Amino acid sequence: MAPRIRVLAALDQARTQYYHFKAIVIAGMGLFTDSYDLFCISPVMKIFGRMYYAPSGSVDGSGSGPGVTPPAVVSATVGVALLGAVAGNVVFGALGDRVGRRRVYGACLLLMVCSSVASGLSVCRTRRCALASLCFFRFLLGVGVGGDYPLSATIMSEFANRRTRGAFIAAVFSMQGFGILVSSAVTMAVAAAFDHYAGHPAPLDTPECADLAWRIILMAGAVPAALTYYWRMSMPETARYTALVERDVVKATNDIGRVLGDLDLAAVAEEEVAAAALSPPPPPTPPPRPSYARADLFACAAAWFLLDIPYYSSTLFQSRETIFSKVKFSIS
Repeated sequence: MAPRIRVLAALDQARTQYYHFKAIVIAGMGLFTDSYDLFCISPVMKIFGRMYYAPSGSVDGSGSGPGVTPPAVVSATVGVALLGAVAGNVVFGALGDRVGRRRVYGACLLLMVCSSVASGLSVCRTRRCALASLCFFRFLLGVGVGGDYPLSATIMSEFANRRTRGAFIAAVFSMQGFGILVSSAVTMAVAAAFDHYAGHPAPLDTPECADLAWRIILMAGAVPAALTYYWRMSMPETARYTALVERDVVKATNDIGRVLGDLDLAAVAEEEVAAAALSPPPPPTPPPRPSYARADLFACAAAWFLLDIPYYSSTLFQSRETIFSKVKFSIS
């Protein structure tokens, strides 16, 4: 067996242990945060309409119904994050192959934390300025989300063993559903809290409460991203990247031995050190691409494209009236 893949064979054959489940949680929290950040905007637009648009049924603000954000504004606010996700996929995906999964993943999470907070702190209070600021920071948030998607899956696949790799990746992607559920749950909890205090005898200005409510919902997305960043930076670079791209098999062996302590890597490490001392590593050359690689790439991309059309359109643009019918958040 070639020295440079010996440690990877040990990683493929490793038994499932605690660190694998820790990697599932860390990578899954990235996708959880992605879903929260992308899908919390739909209920936020309901509150935004009540805050910044005239009551329905009137032009001069004399109507009795709550204000509604126009569909074009909702589409623009939702779509700008998806445009950022496209850019983030391309940019951060390529950087992950060149700079390293660990560094680029950390940069994505930092961008998501800063953008989530900035979205909630949108710099002005007038409708036009608040929308422009929100769209700008939502675009940056989408860039971070777009980078997190491929890197989370790649990190999990490169830490997993051969037997359970598919199941682990499926577990990571299942966290997206929890992110959507939590985005609605946080919205309901924030709306209920402000609805309760708006009815308190204390003289609270309910439009001010509504303006604070949608900002809190958006900024809450920074919490799981910040926690994920701390945990992710405590993990080493994936052994497959270190061994195959950086060609530092000794470091890859030491990293895997540190996190998967029950692997018998002592002999492997000695052989890797001896091989590195006897012969310098060959210059990096791109591996030959098999003839079916492009066809597989196209098939995989087409499947995700067809899936995402109903997934994002039905989830992001569906009516969330049920949330506000259960929690009567009135700012009239």
